Amino acid sequence: MSSNDTPIKKNTDDGFLDVTLRPSTWDDYIGQGHIKENLRILLDAAKERGHTAEHILFYGPPGLGKTTLAHLIAKETGRNIKVTSGPAIERVGDLASILTNLTPGDILFVDEIHRLNKMIEEVLYPAMEGGTLDIIIGKGPSARTIQLELPPFTLIAATTRISLLSSPLRSRFSGGTFRLEYYTPEEIERIIARSAKILDVTLDGEAHKEIAMRSRRTPRTANYFLKRVRDYAQVHKTEAGTDAAKKALALLGVDEFGLTQTDRLLLEALIEKFGGGPVGVKTLAAATSEEEGTIEDVIEPYLIQIGFLERTPRGRVATQRAHDHLGFEWKEPKE
Repeated sequence: MSSNDTPIKKNTDDGFLDVTLRPSTWDDYIGQGHIKENLRILLDAAKERGHTAEHILFYGPPGLGKTTLAHLIAKETGRNIKVTSGPAIERVGDLASILTNLTPGDILFVDEIHRLNKMIEEVLYPAMEGGTLDIIIGKGPSARTIQLELPPFTLIAATTRISLLSSPLRSRFSGGTFRLEYYTPEEIERIIARSAKILDVTLDGEAHKEIAMRSRRTPRTANYFLKRVRDYAQVHKTEAGTDAAKKALALLGVDEFGLTQTDRLLLEALIEKFGGGPVGVKTLAAATSEEEGTIEDVIEPYLIQIGFLERTPRGRVATQRAHDHLGFEWKEPKE
């Protein structure tokens, strides 16, 4: 069955949108074709052998579908999924409680796993490899270790910063480590069309393209913009067409390249205060009052993707394309 043939349930309650807009079949999941094919082979092979799937790691920028893939794997395999995050597991006891409450075949999804405490990582290794949980009871000479047998389970982890993941932990993901890439404009348009049907929104004219080209090649952003266009059209009693899309997104401060006010402030600071660069990320963070992590993980990846920013050994450099878009005179970067 193709995505066009799949019955689409309409739901206009924003309280359920995160769940409702999430694809429920592989055909509904648009994009990331190479990852889907690898996962299908991995899951089908495990099913034929009667085994649980091996542990899987997804990484990439926010909003590209890591959590969605985890839930989709659970639906496609008919398994229960338990969801938590790295920061939520503060003590070894927290991890022990989660793991011992799993039933055979369950999927444990850990988001932002790079923020997992290193001591907890050490306890997680034998759980992933041998299905055992080693717990130390007591302190000093009277301390003793209890080894608990765990049911077979699949750990699916997601991270936006794989560089912060320790090598021993990365090596435990025997099922595969997959990087999610930015989507093409055509894929984003298809995602918007599907979400519009679910939200019962009729997009007229070139509204699909207007939203897609401002969506930073990210499904989460595309769905957010679609809802805001719907709201604008509803309040102004007009059609959700090209004009409504342009005006709604202009109110959000999003231009035709998908740049937000934060993006423009960073580029303007780089050009006006530092002559276009090169400049280090720490200096740039101080000049814009943004955290280094936000610049590196949220702002920079898209600016680099569209050719507005370059990372060089000496620091960040604004490209000629960025100068032209923001109306600044282009000067060659300092040597």
